[in-house]
Amino acid sequence: MQRRTFLQGLAAAAVAAPAATLLGQQEAVAAANYYVATTEQTKNKVLVFPKNKAFTDANVHWSFSPGGGAWANLSDVKIRATEAQGWIALVAASGGKAGIVDIGSEKHTEGNDLKWSATPGGNPHAIERVPGNGSVIVASSDGKLTLYAPSSVGTLGSLKQVQTVSYAGAHGVLWDPTFELLWVVGKNRFSHYAVMGSGRNTRLKYAAHFSLGSGNLGHDLQPDYTNKHKMLMTATKGVYELLTDGGTFRSRKISSETKVKSYVKHSSGEVVSIRGDGTQPRDWANKTVRFSQSADRSRSGAQFYKARIWTTAFQ
Repeated sequence: MQRRTFLQGLAAAAVAAPAATLLGQQEAVAAANYYVATTEQTKNKVLVFPKNKAFTDANVHWSFSPGGGAWANLSDVKIRATEAQGWIALVAASGGKAGIVDIGSEKHTEGNDLKWSATPGGNPHAIERVPGNGSVIVASSDGKLTLYAPSSVGTLGSLKQVQTVSYAGAHGVLWDPTFELLWVVGKNRFSHYAVMGSGRNTRLKYAAHFSLGSGNLGHDLQPDYTNKHKMLMTATKGVYELLTDGGTFRSRKISSETKVKSYVKHSSGEVVSIRGDGTQPRDWANKTVRFSQSADRSRSGAQFYKARIWTTAFQ
């Protein structure tokens, strides 16, 4: 492991993260040189790069390498800011594990930098944390949501499993700070849940389901940082906007492109996406991360599955 004082780098990342809560809206739109967090499955690492630099080892801003076994095939990463711990990375792996990594004093982190981990099993595909509550939700594609709750909000290591909710094909989870709801996407539908209670009494309460149509497995759920009333879903049959303006929840198809595994929009309007290239051994991955307004970034031998923008709020 490489130890170093990382606070300066984190401050730079916070400035690069185009959230108006950090910069103000006008500056946020102009800040087009942001950081991209990826799950790369060949070497099984979370790799964070500056968007405007080549995706080489020399340009890695931060990484997490958990090893193999139940940590095989990293399937999700989300960078979040917390009051008690500062920057953390939420990670999930199809091999069965999920956890929270400390982003603080090291550039290249490993398994011993985990603040917390669990084994929800069932092919975990996504993970999210509820701000202000501290609970963590993992979506497993075999058909369940697993809720972990802390004894107190600021103590990551105290997270314990408190609830399991059946959800067919659960692939994506995302917290909506505007309506304070947890959104989930899976087989033929997307849904939202209220998060009730606190501490170990936290529970997910079903609110509503919405149809994606039969034979349409939802893959991923990410923000549209240009609009707090939009989220972005990928599914078998294309890419969709999830619209929440006026409190009327609905979806709209915006692309018929298939095999899109992740899709997120920066506050500048640039879309960052990954499409499965159909080649073995992981036909769901690709060596290239696509950018709609600038050059794509490829990495020789890489198999990227998810790409995220390093920021913490809708706008």
